[in-house]
Amino acid sequence: MKPFIEIVEVGPRDGLQNEKVVLEPAVRADLVRRLETAGARRIEAVSFVHPKYVPQMAGAEEVMAELPPAQGRSRIGLVLNGKGYDRALGTALDEVNMALSVTDGFGLKNQGLTVDQQVDMLAAVIAGRANAGAESGAAPKLSATLSCVWGCPFDGEVGVEQVSDLVGRIAALGVREIALADTIGAGDPWAVTRKVEAARKAAPDAALRLHFHDTRNTGLANAHAGIEAGVTVLDASVGGIGGCPFAPGATGNIATEDLVYMLERAGFETGYDLDALIGTARWIGEKIGRPAPSALSRAGGWPKRLNA
Repeated sequence: MKPFIEIVEVGPRDGLQNEKVVLEPAVRADLVRRLETAGARRIEAVSFVHPKYVPQMAGAEEVMAELPPAQGRSRIGLVLNGKGYDRALGTALDEVNMALSVTDGFGLKNQGLTVDQQVDMLAAVIAGRANAGAESGAAPKLSATLSCVWGCPFDGEVGVEQVSDLVGRIAALGVREIALADTIGAGDPWAVTRKVEAARKAAPDAALRLHFHDTRNTGLANAHAGIEAGVTVLDASVGGIGGCPFAPGATGNIATEDLVYMLERAGFETGYDLDALIGTARWIGEKIGRPAPSALSRAGGWPKRLNA
């Protein structure tokens, strides 16, 4: 069997949150359905943040109401704090992803919390889950994403020990999947290798996931380095759209279709339909009023199909 790489689709959340155009919940739900038709099995569908700060994510509950449970699919909601987590529990989400920052600078800008305060907040959420019987299936699965692992727009460079220390603290709370995010696209393949290896030593029992932005054109190279280091779960955004409203200069994620193309040419399985992904990237480009920045939305796949 060919090796399988799981791609978590984040376009409906991370992809749309930095766009100027604010799409209605029904359109965002349509994007989720199109991506699932194209092969997405885990998809970050919504974010429970205050619409005053991220209007693009308003109406998360309405998006989820348009998405009845589907066999073999997992819909993820991003939360920044306990209030967002409580909102998420009121929907049919399968997973909740708690965002934390490895730096005080970004944590204060993004959530109004230092690193230590974020860890305390996560610990309180986990304690509440235990009291509610979450481990018996009464609540969605919980994962964590650590922002600014390869660089912070406010605090600058981020050290390996700074990352591994936080990974260890999060894993000690019982979080089973931890995503390392290059929020501003500052990483390089060699730094990816170093921090993945350090994170694995700090949390040997946790699954690692990688989340790369292509701000400086190193996204796919970083994804390759992560896979070479043994990571088998990566985030990507259809069309390469995305960015962070609280990270100056941050641009889109690595494009799902570009990543799928690279992996499948190399012999990996992803479970995605490349042509359907390219079509979805072009469709969302029309909705946001600009061409999707991904390479494959312009060039198409290869070999060329006569009817493509």
